[in-house]
Amino acid sequence: MAKVKFGWCAVVWVICFVPINSLASSVELQALLGRTAVLMINGHSKTLQVGESYDGVTLLATDTTTATLDIDGQKQTIVLSQRVTSTYVEIESRVVNIARNARMQYMTGAKINGIDTTVLVDTGATIVAISSVQARRMNIPYGDSDPVKVETASGLADAYPVMLRSVDVGGIRVDNVRATVVSGSFPANILLGMTFLRHVKIEENNGILSLYR
Repeated sequence: MAKVKFGWCAVVWVICFVPINSLASSVELQALLGRTAVLMINGHSKTLQVGESYDGVTLLATDTTTATLDIDGQKQTIVLSQRVTSTYVEIESRVVNIARNARMQYMTGAKINGIDTTVLVDTGATIVAISSVQARRMNIPYGDSDPVKVETASGLADAYPVMLRSVDVGGIRVDNVRATVVSGSFPANILLGMTFLRHVKIEENNGILSLYR
């Protein structure tokens, strides 16, 4: 039977307000998709591609987590889920270093929905995966959506899509993270998959895995 990897593809949605001058009194970043950003500029929803402008706001660049804007001649970078409270905010970079354990795994502490837990970094998992046993312990509701079948070490199991309010690893926090809850005790450790990891830069060197943002 073919191995099943968990995953869904979706536009990343976020609300981030930027107070600026009287020519463009408010900018709200609503969505990012490739080289396109959906912006609410002075109450008007505008879809801009890189290089396009509206009402004094020019989209300079995008990536999976940020949009860089020129707002009336001033460059600003908006980070997903970051609330900007002045005309300029210098982005604080964070680095989390995780040492490989004796089983050649990268495990680290994390907060999921504000609850302390341990996760296994798994770049081969397309989505954050949690067993139903762990989900109940952490009061993560599931079961409202129709399940899909996934293959586990014990055979086929039901998996339920959920949306986590937040996942925080060493101060690197991502909000609204898609995950799946697998019926039973698999996986034994929460798998920190690509629905979180795609928001960070990953480097591995001499048994140390570094997450940058």
